[in-house]
Amino acid sequence: MRANIPKGMGGGPQNMNAMIRQAQKMQEDMEALQADLDAREYDISAGGGVVGIKINGKKEILSIDIEPEIVDPDDIETLSDILVAAVNEAIKRVEDTNSAEMAKITGSVGLPGMF
Repeated sequence: MRANIPKGMGGGPQNMNAMIRQAQKMQEDMEALQADLDAREYDISAGGGVVGIKINGKKEILSIDIEPEIVDPDDIETLSDILVAAVNEAIKRVEDTNSAEMAKITGSVGLPGMF
């Protein structure tokens, strides 16, 4: 028994080659975008601007700037809380940007573990 496959569907060599080329192009685009995303830098502030974090697209903290007025030896807990909030916001910004930019290339194709 032979299956009737509609024209343009199935395992024709031209279709398979086109799919392979398309997948290779998507992979190349994703690699180029990932390099661009890794090189980006983000400036995040927290605590009303008393703490600033600079982070890159690889989620590496590049610098932390702390305004002197927030440094209180009797209240280290507040400074600690603001630093944690700033670092978490910085990481979230990188992840959200990376996801949004990759989605432009991959569309609805799920690629777990890619970034």
